[in-house]
Amino acid sequence: MEGGFSGALDFGDFLLVQNDDGVGTKAEIAERLGKFDTLGEDLVAMVADDAVCVGAEVVSLTNTIDVPAVDPKVIDAMTAGLARACAEQKIVIPGGEVAELGDALNRMIWNATAVGIVKKEKFIIGKNVRVGQKIIGLKGRVLRSNGISLARKICKVNFGKDWHNKPWKNGKMWGEILLTPSKIFHRTVLEAVLGDFESERKFDVSAVVHVTGGGLPGNVPRVFGDKKLGAKFDNLHEPHDAVRDLQKLGNVDEEECYRTWHCGTAMLIFCEEKNVEDICAMLNSTDSEISAKIVGEVTESERIEVVSRFSGKTLTFNS
Repeated sequence: MEGGFSGALDFGDFLLVQNDDGVGTKAEIAERLGKFDTLGEDLVAMVADDAVCVGAEVVSLTNTIDVPAVDPKVIDAMTAGLARACAEQKIVIPGGEVAELGDALNRMIWNATAVGIVKKEKFIIGKNVRVGQKIIGLKGRVLRSNGISLARKICKVNFGKDWHNKPWKNGKMWGEILLTPSKIFHRTVLEAVLGDFESERKFDVSAVVHVTGGGLPGNVPRVFGDKKLGAKFDNLHEPHDAVRDLQKLGNVDEEECYRTWHCGTAMLIFCEEKNVEDICAMLNSTDSEISAKIVGEVTESERIEVVSRFSGKTLTFNS
C-alpha cells in the first residue's frame, strides 16, 4: 500500500516485509552523556513498530554503525543494548556493519533494517477502516527518535551548550530524561492482538498506526488510502511532564507539538466498538505500562481533530 509503514514482497504463501529507520539525533544525546546502552531499544522500536503496523512479525534485524572513529567500549555498549532489546522481541540479529569514516562524519549514525513475515490473509493495509470505528491508543514514554532535534534546540537555547547536564526534576538531568528509551510495542501487539506468524488472528483490527515523525496528523491518514475519512481524538494520553516543559520553554504551538512528537499516545489500533473492551483488557494484561484505552474514533470529516492535552482546545488538521 502506497504510503504505508512497510514495504512487502510476495513470497507465495506469505509476504516478506522490510523497512528501515534509525535512532536519529538521539545518538547525540547519548554521546553527550557517554551512555549508549539504551539506544538499541530506540533502534528496535523505530523499525519493529513500523513492521507490526501491517501485521508482520519481525524475525531479523541488521544494522549499520557509522562513526568518525571506532571506540570499542561504545560499540560494545550499543550492541549489548540492541541484543537485549531484540531478545525481548524475539528478533534475530544475523549481522551488521561498523564503518569508521573519519572526517566524513561529525557524529555517530545508527540505522537498521527489519525483516518481517506475515501471511497474506493477515496483512493489514487499512482497507476495512470505516466511519464509526474506535481507535485504541497505547501510551509511549518521553520521546521516540523523532522530534529530538527540536527538543535539543529548545534545551540549548534555554540552558546553553551544556544543557544535557542541567537539572530537570526528580534528580534527573535534561539529557537523562530525553535519552529515555522508546517503548517497543511490537511483541505486545502480536501477543495480545494480532498473533505471531503461525497463530490465528486473536482480534479483527482494521489498521495499526505508529505515531512517529509527523505525529498524529502525519501518520493517521496513511491508513485511509484513497478513502475520504478523518478521525477525532478526544481522550489521548497525557504528554510526559518533560514534553510539557519543552512546549513551554520553546513556546511551541500545540499544533506543532502534535505534528512533531507523539505527545503521550505512540501507537494506535483501529477496530469495531464491540471488540474494544476485550482488546484493551488483553493489551493491558500483557503489558500494563502501555495503558491501552479508547482515544478516538474514525469520522467522515476528512480532518484530524485533536483535543489537546496541553490546553484542552481542539486542533484541526487536514487529512
